[in-house]
Amino acid sequence: MPGTDDSAHVPSSSQRISEWVAQQLLDRIARGELVPGERLPGERQLAEQLHVSRVSVRAALQKLKTQGFLTAVQGGGTRVVSSAGVMDGALTTMVRSKHDNLCDLVEMRMALESWAARRAAERATPEQIANIGRILAAMGETGGDGGRAADDMDFHLAVAQASGSPVYLHLLSTIRDILGNMVELNHTEPYMENHEALMIDHHRAIHDAIARRDAEAAAAAVTAHLGWVLARYHAMTGGPGADNLPAPGAG
Repeated sequence: MPGTDDSAHVPSSSQRISEWVAQQLLDRIARGELVPGERLPGERQLAEQLHVSRVSVRAALQKLKTQGFLTAVQGGGTRVVSSAGVMDGALTTMVRSKHDNLCDLVEMRMALESWAARRAAERATPEQIANIGRILAAMGETGGDGGRAADDMDFHLAVAQASGSPVYLHLLSTIRDILGNMVELNHTEPYMENHEALMIDHHRAIHDAIARRDAEAAAAAVTAHLGWVLARYHAMTGGPGADNLPAPGAG
């Protein structure tokens, strides 16, 4: 958060300074300036940013830890709490135990990520769009050693950032690990069967729609991409949609 300065806002005389500091940090979380899992600046840096004492910062951090917004980092420091640590183990077990659960998660992703792509087309900054483009280019250059799966994951996270929604980022953090496992599966054989070029085309369609600020096209591109992924999951088990896969190279 370079350059962040809340000094223009001073606590009221009736408000304890530590409570004011806690509110400033909560506001940063709400604005998406601090995202789940992100490490906060040190006490001294926060005190300098907010023009308060380290004692007030320390009390504010303790308050937010007690409320469940922050957690201590081993070795020192504090980070924004992500519910992923609580949810991922159980969610991963559920998804792996039943094929229908995996398909349900893809359908939920379709709803959430199409919304995020629509918002990204409407609100993304030029820098965020350029970042999505750089990741897309990297997907085409990375070999099949797992790097492409990492780029794929980065692509979806970049779209999430570009949506400008802290709430969506927090929701995504809850399923981040299982989402990463899903993306890795999407780039393995026999799942892919030489469809990597098609997958890149899908992501290019998402990027291009966001870049030209076409919200509906961006949402439709995500739906088409994840619909294809869902059909592939069904194809692996002979379920619904197994005979409705697009041909390699299809847009």
